[in-house]
Amino acid sequence: MASEFRKKMFWRAVVAEFLAMSLFIFISIGSALGFNFPVVANKTSTRSQDNVKVSLAFGLSIATMAQSVGHISGAHLNPAVTLGLLLSCQISIFKALMYILAQCLGAVVATAILSGVTSSLPDNSLGLNALSEGINAGQGLGIEIIATFQLVLCVLATTDRRRNDVSGSAPLAIGLSVALGHLLAIDYTGCGINPARSFGSALIANNFENHWV
Repeated sequence: MASEFRKKMFWRAVVAEFLAMSLFIFISIGSALGFNFPVVANKTSTRSQDNVKVSLAFGLSIATMAQSVGHISGAHLNPAVTLGLLLSCQISIFKALMYILAQCLGAVVATAILSGVTSSLPDNSLGLNALSEGINAGQGLGIEIIATFQLVLCVLATTDRRRNDVSGSAPLAIGLSVALGHLLAIDYTGCGINPARSFGSALIANNFENHWV
């Protein structure tokens, strides 16, 4: 721990996680808040959200950030991924804690900026994760576990240094995994496979109902 604390590269990696997380949250949640207002009979009908657009925004932004800062910090950008790498003995406990802190702080800062940018939107939830009607906490938890598991599995599989059969782009594969998780979970829980992303919205919106899910 002491040796890492004194290294410039360590703090560079922590700052990279913060900046990349901030950009990721701003782009992805900003996309989710960009509602369409279809016009029917010269009147604006109820707002609708394009799940494919939002899923691609989350996936492509993760892939972009992973390609941009992956060589600096590994581009975890998700406490669940950081925990997975910690349990697989690829990073230290101190580094994991600092990464998670940086990720949560980046999410809070980005969501706070979005709050100001989108302040004119009525009923602005700031991307708050919530259980859909008819979905109980246990069902939501099951969806979140499956969606998060496939993401962490993809990250561990594509970044495993012991493998020599991995071809193509690891950041793109991870981004597609994030998009896949959102395609599955948006309609059930809003897709909270990233605890830091969920925390930022809950804190700024001051709503922690079913946040543990």
